[in-house]
Amino acid sequence: MPTFSRLVRFLAKDGKTYYGDAILPKGVNDIAKITQARIIKGDIFGKHDVTDQVAEVKTLLAPLDSKDVGSVRCLGLNYAKHANESNMPLPSYPILFHKPPTSLTGPSSPIPVPLPAQEVPGLDYECELVAIISKPTLNVSTADALSHVLGYSVGNDVSHREWQLKRGGGQWALGKCFDGWAPWGPGIVSGDILGDPTGLRISTRVNGELRQQGETGDLIFGVAETVSKLSRGTTLLPGDLIFTGTPEGVAMGMSPPKWLKDGDVVEVSLEGVGTCTNKVTFVKEKAKL
Repeated sequence: MPTFSRLVRFLAKDGKTYYGDAILPKGVNDIAKITQARIIKGDIFGKHDVTDQVAEVKTLLAPLDSKDVGSVRCLGLNYAKHANESNMPLPSYPILFHKPPTSLTGPSSPIPVPLPAQEVPGLDYECELVAIISKPTLNVSTADALSHVLGYSVGNDVSHREWQLKRGGGQWALGKCFDGWAPWGPGIVSGDILGDPTGLRISTRVNGELRQQGETGDLIFGVAETVSKLSRGTTLLPGDLIFTGTPEGVAMGMSPPKWLKDGDVVEVSLEGVGTCTNKVTFVKEKAKL
């Protein structure tokens, strides 16, 4: 098991980037609010030490360096009420799709919206519990699956419904894979600290307005079952991320839809982990010389 409690990756005030174990201020449970961390040395997926060296945190980054990330797997329609609001049947098997590693970004980074995604409305948010794989995992049982999880985080599976459902040729990827469309963080909380990932409160706010409010106990395929099913005949590797689906309350399910707009601030939160706060930023067309 990892020796860290709450893994963070951060830019320190000394100008260097470190892995660290978050030091939570008294009475605070949101990793996003930390100002200090104990520097970690070694392999975060293997032998590592949480040192006594304390660094001042300037900016929290995505919890894993890009070189430490494997694949980014995502589940669709994994909350019953979300499937209902989407007018889609409950899945009998996990609906799996992938995001590229270039979609990953930090807990306070802007969400860049490129020109193709500005052509028509449809920009949406999805708060999700993210599970991080700790070791090679093949054909693991549901009973043993959580022992293969490094820890848990929260992420936003940013989506564009027009590109996802109408312009993707039946595949969802075009509406979910733009650069920076998977903010996650603010850290990774170990299972020893977080405990059973079932029944955690998860939510989204847009400009302070509560849009999504659910519990991970409503997952159709819970974390352990998801890891087990995804490992059948396919090896999961250290650093693989699994976005486990979103509860009801997405913009697409509203009448009329409350699509995200340029300048909107989106907060996704998971109980026991914290909050990612990201501003929607429409990319401007470059001037032609």
